[in-house]
Amino acid sequence: MLDFRASGVLLHPTSLPSRFGIGDLGGNAYQFIDFLANSDQQIWQILPIGPTGYGNSPYLSYSALAGNPLLISPEILQGQGLLTTEELDRLPDFPVDHVDFGSVIDSKMPLLRLASDRFKEQGSETDKEFQRFCDGQNDWLSDYALFMSLKKVHNNASWNQWSQDIAYRQPQAMVKWANELADEIFFHKFVQYQFFSQWKNLKHYANQKGVKIFGDIPIYVAHDSVDVWAHNKIFCLDQKTGEATLMAGVPPDYFSATGQLWGNPVYNWEELAKTDFKWWIRRVEGILEYVDIIRIDHFRGLQAYWAVPQGADTAMDGTWLEAPGDEFFQQLEKQLGKLPIVAEDLGVITPEVEALRDKFGFPGMKIIQFAFDSDRDNGFLPYNYTDRNCVVYTGSHDNNTTVGWYEQRSPEDKAKVIDYLGCIGQDGIHWALIRMALASVGNTVVLPFQDILGLGTDAKMNTPAQPTGNWSWRCRVEAFNDELSGRLRHLTYLYGRTPVNIEH
Repeated sequence: MLDFRASGVLLHPTSLPSRFGIGDLGGNAYQFIDFLANSDQQIWQILPIGPTGYGNSPYLSYSALAGNPLLISPEILQGQGLLTTEELDRLPDFPVDHVDFGSVIDSKMPLLRLASDRFKEQGSETDKEFQRFCDGQNDWLSDYALFMSLKKVHNNASWNQWSQDIAYRQPQAMVKWANELADEIFFHKFVQYQFFSQWKNLKHYANQKGVKIFGDIPIYVAHDSVDVWAHNKIFCLDQKTGEATLMAGVPPDYFSATGQLWGNPVYNWEELAKTDFKWWIRRVEGILEYVDIIRIDHFRGLQAYWAVPQGADTAMDGTWLEAPGDEFFQQLEKQLGKLPIVAEDLGVITPEVEALRDKFGFPGMKIIQFAFDSDRDNGFLPYNYTDRNCVVYTGSHDNNTTVGWYEQRSPEDKAKVIDYLGCIGQDGIHWALIRMALASVGNTVVLPFQDILGLGTDAKMNTPAQPTGNWSWRCRVEAFNDELSGRLRHLTYLYGRTPVNIEH
């Protein structure tokens, strides 16, 4: 992790501007990296980039290692001769400030199929780079491509609703379906090839500009995912129905009085330990090919996790069960070396969780918005930071924007904030908290782009425990302007976070 003062911006790629209804890996992504570099920012934090299903949550992906097809840039495909200008110009007008996922899927997926057909017609399925990608990623790609193909012929039904022979991967059924679905399997391999080609080029550009990509690993995977289908022994499943016998979630907390019932199957850690945590280590290894820093979401679940029995309607009746986090991280370090991992250590954090985090030197997270709702010993107040090895945020993707958060506080609670700050100033509460974060002793500061823009609740990315209506906010290209860049650059310099090779 960064052992010097630095700062960056949190903005998921879907939130980038583009004329295709959703942010992608095309020109505006490069323009955003230029904005970061011009602002002396050294980090671009993103959310998980896997293919999403119902609810469009990046934390409920069909695969722990695949990329989201909706992030592929049609303009880059056009540049390869796989799409035409006329085909792109025929697309409908999309909302500017949010993603209409249904419309995006209806328009982009046919374009990707058209590009795949042309790629195949050109004889490109024998292309050396394509073959090299397929061979190098075969340990997950073949299963993923077959899984997505099977979902299509089963009307998108969950894998455990398929016929028993293919749901439980009987060899004859696997061969039969792989042969019957060869064309569809090729399409999904092509899509992943395009995604990771575009992503690697973008990451290379960011790194050349001095910007590191800060990625995110959700601790759990979706029940309806290739990972659970292909590796069901490492999850707590009913072997007759395929349903989760123990579901993931968290007990009642800041976000929900009944807790959060995520529904993902929890891990069978005994089975994972028998393989020296092979699946988990491959997962980390995979994401390290495409990011520079990893945030492990819900880190506390690697020390002890909340397990809710099958059939429960809320997370209130769960139980804490211990996880072998110490053994896992020892094995991870043994196989991959010392890694740039950040622990998402929010929520119900015990001394045991802190000990696990600190034993391996992982930075934790400090959320400024959490600093004002208890007494002077509140650990999120910057003067209580006892360790520089942390990542400081005004808020995370699960928080309201800072402006929205402040506006929704009672007059008494607003007074607490003003009392601490002394005054808010004419620049607004968002810049006051941005200054507070940048001035802290924490080595790393990451600012949600919505806070830099001073946006309200309408720009919130996610409301935890709310299954729909999230993840859709988008910014406009006008946001990447010199005035905003100059202000951010000045504050970065003022609080000692300018890159060491930059002089002012």
